[in-house]
Amino acid sequence: MTARLPDTALDTAQVLHQVSQSWDSDIVARLSDYIAIPAKSPAFDADWAAHGYLETVVRNTAQWIEAQKVAGLTLEVVRLPGRTPVLLFEVAATRSASDTVSAQTVLMYGHLDKQPEFSGWRSDLGPWTPKYQDGKLYGRGGADDGYAAYAAIAAIQALQSQKVGHPRIIGLIETCEESGSYDLLPYVDALRTRLGDVGLVVCLDSGAGNYDQLWLTNSLRGMASGVLKVEVLTEGVHSGDASGVVPSSFRILRHLLDRLEDSATGRLLPESFHCAVPPERMAQAQATADILGDELYKRFPWAHYDCGGASQFALPTTTDPLQALINRTWMPTLSVTGADGFPEMKNAGNVLRPYTAFKLSLRLPPLVEAASAVQELKALLEDNAPYQAKVTFEGGGGATGWNAPSTAPWFEQALNAASQAHFGAPCGYIGQGGTIPLMNMLSTGFPKAQMMVCGVLGPKSNAHGPNEFLHVPYAKKLTAAVAQVIASFP
Repeated sequence: MTARLPDTALDTAQVLHQVSQSWDSDIVARLSDYIAIPAKSPAFDADWAAHGYLETVVRNTAQWIEAQKVAGLTLEVVRLPGRTPVLLFEVAATRSASDTVSAQTVLMYGHLDKQPEFSGWRSDLGPWTPKYQDGKLYGRGGADDGYAAYAAIAAIQALQSQKVGHPRIIGLIETCEESGSYDLLPYVDALRTRLGDVGLVVCLDSGAGNYDQLWLTNSLRGMASGVLKVEVLTEGVHSGDASGVVPSSFRILRHLLDRLEDSATGRLLPESFHCAVPPERMAQAQATADILGDELYKRFPWAHYDCGGASQFALPTTTDPLQALINRTWMPTLSVTGADGFPEMKNAGNVLRPYTAFKLSLRLPPLVEAASAVQELKALLEDNAPYQAKVTFEGGGGATGWNAPSTAPWFEQALNAASQAHFGAPCGYIGQGGTIPLMNMLSTGFPKAQMMVCGVLGPKSNAHGPNEFLHVPYAKKLTAAVAQVIASFP
């Protein structure tokens, strides 16, 4: 099937001009307001309901959408008891009544909750202090993923202004994504009949290999997380008196992690945490490695220091671009993202600490089921504890990864046409090392839908870390590309 001819021919230059005006005159300012609100995800703000920040960003976004006066738009903030709110908007189809295939729905997805502050921000920046400089909007959440709802509406407006017919469009904007989207499935179940027959999903919560072309995400890793705690004493004791007799809780925890990971190489030891890379994904990875080359590892902020007058840099695990790409998209990896039981350095006396706790984040290959991995992780770490120490692993949840369905001919044609029109280069395909829990849910619920998973998180945008930024020139072109793909939906 070839790409569908819209009711009116699409002027791609005009689309880019219009969405660029929207970004410059309005969206950047609205996102600056959004960045200033510490709307942290529930996993990082247990009192989110009392603080009201999530409600504020949902309300502000809803008010902006309603003010755009999009033809055929209806909007509702949906609230299930005890759960974070969801913003749902619908735009009626504008294609001619004789079009018998226009009953299918385009589902546009984003989220408004944020990661916590983190440390290390540049002295003139901060997580809640937006700054627009050299085409980059700095601050927490603008790129991940506050812009999505605004870009979705701007894309729809661009089509309607040219009277280009579009299918029915549903927007689903959640506020629990950074916590693993545990609130989302109940909403999807409750709203399933209203979602309709979804034929295309546009998820604006992913990344880009560079800022020079449109990038389609073809896989996402899953995640299993939790807190591993080792307790040896009921209270701290003098290290000179006890060390050598009382085992160190840190050493025991380190020993437990050796069951999970080869500390010399970082390879995860249980084979059940690994899977084979499908041949199609390997071929796409090779093509992407050829495009991006050593930027696949050079783009990270490596530590450097003076070594005898020469500058020395920390080294990546591999300098082979293909292997670097596979490592971050199809290999399981372990990260320690937090620790407890340690005093601040300035208050660290000669005391043998009673316990050590690490927050573990295990990234899983796209085809490994997360719930099973969490259970296996718990058994592996808790069983047969050294010195009969009290060892507990409290699972923090899991999210299974995602491998994209086969690309339909119309979709591939539309992606390349949009990328050529707005970037002057073909569409690239890249796996992402992060997790978007919704994608696995949607692929299960709508197995025939095409998945346009894309986003603005390109090199050095640093989502979740310090100095996060939204690359506005790229966001404008991405918005225009999304509009063009929707117009091509058969």
